[in-house]
Amino acid sequence: MTKTGSLLRVAACYLIGLLVAGAWLVWGPDTRWLWLDGLVADVLATLVVYAFSRAHGNSSFYDAYWSVLPPVLAAYWWVSASPDVNDTRAWLVMVVVLVWSVRLTANWVYAFPGLPHEDWRYPLLKEKAGRWEPLVDLVAIHLVPTFQVFLGMVPVYVAVTRTGREVGWLDAVALVVGLGAVALELVADVQMHRFARDRQPGQVMDRGLWGWSRHPNYFGEFGFWLALGLFGLAASPADAWWVFVGAVMMLVMFLGATIPMMEERSLERRPTYQDVVDRVPRFVPRPPRRVTA
Repeated sequence: MTKTGSLLRVAACYLIGLLVAGAWLVWGPDTRWLWLDGLVADVLATLVVYAFSRAHGNSSFYDAYWSVLPPVLAAYWWVSASPDVNDTRAWLVMVVVLVWSVRLTANWVYAFPGLPHEDWRYPLLKEKAGRWEPLVDLVAIHLVPTFQVFLGMVPVYVAVTRTGREVGWLDAVALVVGLGAVALELVADVQMHRFARDRQPGQVMDRGLWGWSRHPNYFGEFGFWLALGLFGLAASPADAWWVFVGAVMMLVMFLGATIPMMEERSLERRPTYQDVVDRVPRFVPRPPRRVTA
């Protein structure tokens, strides 16, 4: 299947998922909580994506859903909220979410070779699951990321639905952090794409941002979710104890699962990557260490 044909199938999958979610929001029962309405709609759309994944035997149908849904969810909450909501703050949040979504989705489109390509991590999870493979596919590959992204979006819900607080300096900080994080991810991805295009067998990336952090893209991704937490804090300081839970969970996922899996794979495929591990910081960018012979 060509890349264009593959992208059209993924787009059709997401369109059907959003239509199912929208139908539930319009004609389904009202839960009386706007955030819960959004969560149920999100899960229904995820189940549609899961159905497409199973039909094609490829769980990478889910990959771009991570970045496609957040602006839709944010827009639904904003439109459905009280007219007294601070529109300036809502616009600032929407700008950050939209810029992040467009960049991340475009990067996925650029790097996606087409079906039947599947993220290398998914077969590992499925093989270990044995007869429970369909359930692991549903929960670990589809529903868990959906809940994680939703948790990260909770501060957006706070920012676009709460009333009573004017835009202030913390909103400005959140805007700078959010756009800066997206810019860092963009530069890191462009540098990696250029390296991957010309690299020699066994060569490892330690140039540009990748010479200051082994995973600058994930550091930037964490910065984006942190910025959403700052927007939520600016809108409702009383909710400070929980608006950063989503960002913390993202950090736990990156440091506890995603990065260890990628580093183990890199060391298996390119033994010279150990030199990078010895010199370059793992996550937070800073000058590389000097290694003496």
